[in-house]
Formats: sequence, structure tokens, C-alpha cells
Amino acid sequence: MTNPISLISLKNPWHLLATGFGSGLSPIIPGTMGTLASIPFYLLLVQLPLWLFIAVIIGSYFIGVKICQITSDDMKVHDHGSIVWDEFVGFWITMLVVPLLGIAIFDWKWIVAGFVLFRFFDMVKPWPIGWLDKQVDGGVGIMVDDVVAGIMAAVSLYFVGTYAGW
Repeated sequence: MTNPISLISLKNPWHLLATGFGSGLSPIIPGTMGTLASIPFYLLLVQLPLWLFIAVIIGSYFIGVKICQITSDDMKVHDHGSIVWDEFVGFWITMLVVPLLGIAIFDWKWIVAGFVLFRFFDMVKPWPIGWLDKQVDGGVGIMVDDVVAGIMAAVSLYFVGTYAGW
């Protein structure tokens, strides 16, 4: 059987984006590495006007459906662990809480808490995340469970930050 990673090339822009600029090719915890790789991009995006940050997230979701579908097809595997564009988008959704609440955008507590919460929801996959992960195929299926994980993590981040007195 062919190793799915051998079927992609970082010279292909679809593959480069799908693997989070290569971060998803990590041999250990590629989803976590992809989420870590999304943090510098978040730190750039969060400086945009809020409406533009939201527009970038929405656009990243829709282009992500195509990115993930093409790469998944090329790898001949649905939602291979090296595909981490969905983690990028999910983490950015989580971190929307920061500008929405007018919090200092570089406050490390919020970044660490958002990272941990997003990874928790993405790995544990409570309902409906796990259900979506199993029921929805293709690029939409790859993206949608992380979008929902991002939303659930964002709500949790709001409550954690509020009740922690941050």
C-alpha cells in the first residue's frame, strides 16, 4: 500500500495549504502542530478590522473545502491527519472571542486557553462534532467538524476568561 504522504508535494499550492505549510507533516500530533502553526497567522489576522478578520475566516472556510477535497483526493484517503487547514480555521474561529470582547489581542493567557480548548474539542469530538466527522464526507466533512469545534471552544473560552477574571 502506498503511503498517502508520498502522493503530495509541498510545491503544489493546494497541498502546501492543506498541510498547514508543512506543519501537518509532523510525525507526531500533526493536528496539534497545525494548530500551533496557525497562531502566527492569527496574530496577523487579529490586527485587521473585525469585519475583515471575519471575512477572512469565512473565505478560508470556503477555500478550505476545496483545498482539503483536492488534497484528500490526491492522497486517496479521506481526512488524512496531515491535512490541517481545518485546524487553522477552527482555531481562528475560537480566537474571534478576543476582538469581539475588545480584549488585548496579544494576551498570552487567551491564546494558550484558546489553543487548549480548541485542541480539546477537536480531539475529544463531543456531540455534534463526532457525529459530523462520521457523517459528512469530502472537503465539507473535513472542515465542518473543526468549525463546530472552534465555535464550541470560542463559547468555552468566553466563559473561562470571564469567570477566571481575565
